[in-house]
Amino acid sequence: MKNQIRKCAIQKYAVIVLTLLISQAANASANWQDYYKIERVNYPDTVDPQIGGLTIMKDGRVALAVYSGDIVIFDPEKDSWSTFASGLHTPLGLVQDSDNSFVVMQKPELTRIVDKDRNGLADSYQTIYDDFGMSGNYHEFAFGPAVDSKGNYYISLNVASNFAGIYEYIRGDYSPFCNPEDKMRQWHDRDKWIKGYRKQVTRMFSCVPYRGWVMKISADGQAEPFASGFRSPAGLHVDPQDKLWVTDNQGDWIGTSPLHQVNKGDFAGHPASLHWLKGWQKKHWDIKPEDLVDIRKPAAALFPQGELANSPTQPLATISRELFGLPEGELLIGDMNTAHLIRYLPDPSSQTAQGTLIPFIAGDDLGIGNFKLDFAPDGSLWIGKIHLGWAGDEGLLKITKTDKQMFFVEQVKQLPSGFEITFNSALGGQPSKVDITSHSYHYHPAYGSEKVDLTAIPVTQLSVSNNGKALRISIPELKKGQLYTIDLTGLTDKQGRPLMGDVLRYNLNELVKQSESN
Repeated sequence: MKNQIRKCAIQKYAVIVLTLLISQAANASANWQDYYKIERVNYPDTVDPQIGGLTIMKDGRVALAVYSGDIVIFDPEKDSWSTFASGLHTPLGLVQDSDNSFVVMQKPELTRIVDKDRNGLADSYQTIYDDFGMSGNYHEFAFGPAVDSKGNYYISLNVASNFAGIYEYIRGDYSPFCNPEDKMRQWHDRDKWIKGYRKQVTRMFSCVPYRGWVMKISADGQAEPFASGFRSPAGLHVDPQDKLWVTDNQGDWIGTSPLHQVNKGDFAGHPASLHWLKGWQKKHWDIKPEDLVDIRKPAAALFPQGELANSPTQPLATISRELFGLPEGELLIGDMNTAHLIRYLPDPSSQTAQGTLIPFIAGDDLGIGNFKLDFAPDGSLWIGKIHLGWAGDEGLLKITKTDKQMFFVEQVKQLPSGFEITFNSALGGQPSKVDITSHSYHYHPAYGSEKVDLTAIPVTQLSVSNNGKALRISIPELKKGQLYTIDLTGLTDKQGRPLMGDVLRYNLNELVKQSESN
């Protein structure tokens, strides 16, 4: 058994190394450090370097929830560290609640932590919400919170993994649609479990409520199941328009990692959570993809596995161009296993949540494990890293824009005949060629998916606008349900600057009409 585990670990490590090499090679010609300064913060030995939660406080200090269970505060001006709270259980999300309190997502509950006497140390731990199930399964992480303009919190609850079962004592009801409780407890003899009963358990499962759900919780703790169909939704963010964005991780039923724009009642695709949908009567292992076609909402974006991301993390809305250099209102997204950040540009021509993913700041100075992100008032981007004993990294980064101006894509818009790509400066000339491919992914119970029907798309026409800032690409036909990869390698502007982020991935869920695209 030990040899099997070691062999599996070596294989997984090889995949990560290959992914990093692909990522680095793809960005070799893009010197991001010309445009952004990346600083690794000097971390004291007394503080756990695994960061599960990060928020920039109103006064500019950086609050961190670390994996060992502390909330620590870093003051960049004084270069000082202090401990605010201790004794937390796997905190994987943190927001400032007031000038003397935080709300943190622990594995068993959403908690408000208050410093009542304002001496810098917490003295009140208040449970906001803990009415969700826990079976003891190692994979039952809890992420969040994200907060909307009305003060509602959104959290996400991982499903469990069949690499283990459940414990003797559980919290919450046990689903009658799951395998029998007594069988699910017989996993502690790991060799016997792996070779035996595990084969009768779905790859991921939701035997206690509300695993695989996003929950909405009011400030006073009133909760409602908000959306279902998630597997390992590690990243949540509410943007300035109060839209909720959630990333998930590739696995069973999820061909490649997605980004979802989530509304109440949405089903994102993983059926384990449906055990807790009112009126649902079908067992997980009896569900077929065709049963879910009418209720499954397609992702706003897809991250090709091993190319763009392996385990995407928190989205974060961009701030003003003057402060950080990107258009305001798009999203930045981290990833655990690839050494770059990722931009998401929503398509303004579409009423459907769909758009384009583009690689952003990359390289060894950034590294992997980029789990939590937040902007400071001065425009600096702070990133907290984690690995949870798997792929990732440790520590705290600060990223600031330099004075040098980069050449980048501002917008990707679907047209009836193809795409229009807008840049922040005029092109150096019309490109001689643009390579485009399209593909999709299987929707099936198996773990992940290869690219389906990968096809080279002929370009029938290229044209540049009069101001030189827009490139129109015509192709014979656009198809729903396809991920289009547009390779602009070698493109430069009039100043000779290379395009930063030159591979675009547009996830096409719906075709826009002529009137919508004008």
